[in-house]
Amino acid sequence: MSSRRLRVLIQALPPESATMTAMRNALTAEDYERQARNGKPEEGRWSMSEQLLAGISDGIREMQYILVVANSDGKGRKPRRPEPIRRPGVAPKQQREPMSDVAAERLFKLINGGAA
Repeated sequence: MSSRRLRVLIQALPPESATMTAMRNALTAEDYERQARNGKPEEGRWSMSEQLLAGISDGIREMQYILVVANSDGKGRKPRRPEPIRRPGVAPKQQREPMSDVAAERLFKLINGGAA
């Protein structure tokens, strides 16, 4: 067996396998943190059960958000809507960049009846 074939077989093991668990347990705290920050769940393999669990989890988190918003008096800070769990094949949402001062000034002029 070639080393490439062995690597492919190990990478295809499920995360809960004894080999993958041993590899995870051998990581240092720094390596574990780096992998947690740079992880890409959208590139993973999910079964139908995992897809369904993610959908249920998203639904529960959305219901909790709605419950909090519906029962708040509106005076405090509104909670942020929960983001769905990242699925395989779906890239993470891009963060919006804040509006530049030039764009804000142009928008202000447009709102107040001025020409851009």
